[in-house]
Amino acid sequence: RDPHRPAKHGDPIGFVMTLAATITPFTAWTIVLTLGVLWVALGIYWGRKATTSEEYMLAGRRVGLSLGAATAMATWVTSNTMMVAPVLALEKGVWGMLAYATASFGLFLFAPMASRIKRVLPHGCTSGDFFRVRFGRLGWFVFLTITLVYSITWLVTMAIAGGKLLEALGGIPYAQGMTLILVVCVLYTLFGGLYAVIGTDFIQSVIILIGVVIVGVCVLGQLEFRSAYQHISTQQPALLDVMMPAALLAFFNNMIFGFGEVFHNNVWWSRAYAMRPKVAPKAFLLAGLLWFPIPIAAGFIALAAGPLGLNVPDASKVGPLVAEHVLSSAGLGSAAGIIILVVLFCSIASSVDSLLAATSDLLVKDIYGDLLGRELSDRGFRKVAGVAIVIVAAIAWGLALTGWNIALVLFSAGPLVASLIWPVIAGLFWSGCNRLLVIIGMIVGSSTGLVCYFTIEPYIGALVGGAVSMLFTLVARVIAPTPFPNH
Repeated sequence: RDPHRPAKHGDPIGFVMTLAATITPFTAWTIVLTLGVLWVALGIYWGRKATTSEEYMLAGRRVGLSLGAATAMATWVTSNTMMVAPVLALEKGVWGMLAYATASFGLFLFAPMASRIKRVLPHGCTSGDFFRVRFGRLGWFVFLTITLVYSITWLVTMAIAGGKLLEALGGIPYAQGMTLILVVCVLYTLFGGLYAVIGTDFIQSVIILIGVVIVGVCVLGQLEFRSAYQHISTQQPALLDVMMPAALLAFFNNMIFGFGEVFHNNVWWSRAYAMRPKVAPKAFLLAGLLWFPIPIAAGFIALAAGPLGLNVPDASKVGPLVAEHVLSSAGLGSAAGIIILVVLFCSIASSVDSLLAATSDLLVKDIYGDLLGRELSDRGFRKVAGVAIVIVAAIAWGLALTGWNIALVLFSAGPLVASLIWPVIAGLFWSGCNRLLVIIGMIVGSSTGLVCYFTIEPYIGALVGGAVSMLFTLVARVIAPTPFPNH
């Protein structure tokens, strides 16, 4: 049949179609470079506001509701949301489609925590400040080790997704596309700090929402639900099985993973510090509401691959490939690839820039400044921060050259971040605890979770890590607790 015609009930079941790049490499390079120049120019413009190190790190602590919600939502609409969520749906079905959406619960619960953070550490700058004050230097060191490993892991998955995106849609070789996206994000983050990150995030969030709506409407216009259900129930019945064990594990594992990601990472703590006190809870709640339907929509797109007659040779590319097909079938022609490329580039950039800024803050403020005891002027801070940003990006680039499966890379960090959930809650809302037991729980939870991840089942890593850490933290509440400093 005509490859641009949507699949109808009665089409030959065995017929599949493989999508190729629909825009030329020249067009893809032009789009990314144009967007890159725009973001860098805006970064330079907004970066002029950052006259001190605190303004560079925290945008002057004056971020309002619209910018606060937009930057949180755009940061969480990562390449993982747009590309891993479809993979989970393709492999785990309905529960897989919903599993990634549970990450929004982390934003919902972080809303009241943001207010508490402002009260506990009114002059704090990083999540490392919190762990140092609450759990001492040993707890601080363990936290920094975990969060830096996780941050690199997250950044690697986004670099891989960016390279595969440009390869799938624009025919740009993987390594070149991945390098291009990282270089663009490094440049405008260097110039503008958090001012540039938040400003570009606002624009990127608008583009993402518009793009998701356009793709969703096109899918609904071309997919016959009855025939789609019959196709999936006949050819892929496991995807509709609500009792699929692996899918249920993925659902709860991803929820715990999402809690750990948000609760501990400096990406979110820096935004809590940067927002006005009464704005932060509303901004995170609104961001969660805006983000929640996006992974569901992305997962639904993946489930449409079979009924639409598409062959997906690489599961990690299913999202952009199906989206490109439905837009092309809607009469958009080569513009389909351009739309998908712009939307996904924005989703990747809005997270890469945030992670580069937040991770460099930890390296400069916590390690270079507090751990090594180096004093930095405002000008000196920006120079060291720039070096830190480049180093982090270079490490991620080297690891991303392998082109690993992004879902496996992402979830390998689940046990690490899940082990930090209860220590954060305890440090924020309890008056004291046995700090050594909590730290041991972080280490044992991370270790046992990783062992289970690699030897038993990937989708239990975060569950085990979180459960072990929770047990140690609860015991620390009753066995020889001591008050927290400055509580």
